[in-house]
Amino acid sequence: MYWNSNRVAATPPGARAGPTARGEAVPVPAATRRPVLMSRATRKAVRQRMLLLRQASIDRLSALTGARPADLRLLRRELAESPLPDALLSRGASLAFTRELPQAGLLYLLVRALRPNRVVETGVRPGYSTAWILAGLEANGAGELTSLGPGPTTGRATGVREVTVGQFVAPSLRSRWTLVLGNTEERVREILERQQGIDLFLYDNGPDPDRARFELRTAWTALSARGVLLAHHIDANPAWGEFCRVQGLPSQILDAGPPPMGALSARVVRGDGSA
Repeated sequence: MYWNSNRVAATPPGARAGPTARGEAVPVPAATRRPVLMSRATRKAVRQRMLLLRQASIDRLSALTGARPADLRLLRRELAESPLPDALLSRGASLAFTRELPQAGLLYLLVRALRPNRVVETGVRPGYSTAWILAGLEANGAGELTSLGPGPTTGRATGVREVTVGQFVAPSLRSRWTLVLGNTEERVREILERQQGIDLFLYDNGPDPDRARFELRTAWTALSARGVLLAHHIDANPAWGEFCRVQGLPSQILDAGPPPMGALSARVVRGDGSA
């Protein structure tokens, strides 16, 4: 089932979204998990954590995308002023999500620096990473994201499990988003075959090593010449390390986490064999 938002009128209240490839609105959840009650100090701390960036990861981002350090510094200032953290807090994001995906700000910077036209992520649930990617695309004024879900709940904190699929993606960010429900390998193949050259692929589909191996291999062959492959929680199984070794490299880390996120650039690896 494929839902694409804001390309035609939204699905009427009570209507059932149909299995169309494009054009039907991604339903805005009628009932979502209430935002976690926080003190002003806690809310401020969570917001700051959302925007946490390590210099080593910024340097790695420059190598992945070819962006100049000066340009990344400008994007960091832009990110610091972003309204997205407050919007996510209002939609139910909490400390659990900043712990599970501390690289949220990096996703935004990567999208801004890489300026991808076609982005794919797998394992979407509430859409925390989705919102950051879409905000970057919106700031670029170009690009589209296809998300496959719902993602598995194995090993996830209770606060992360108890959310609606797509809950964190505000309607204002949905014009560039297609949500695909039916999280199977066949769906992955369909998505990648339908897209001509993926510029950014994020694997976030749980700890199963066989699924990770499949998605990493399949996505790598579908990347454009400048594409970047990301893998979240690479400590959950050996798939990422194995994949990097096939490329003749040690395990490539974008951000140490925890949990760590890996990243490989097709431009770098296929160009001169180094990363």
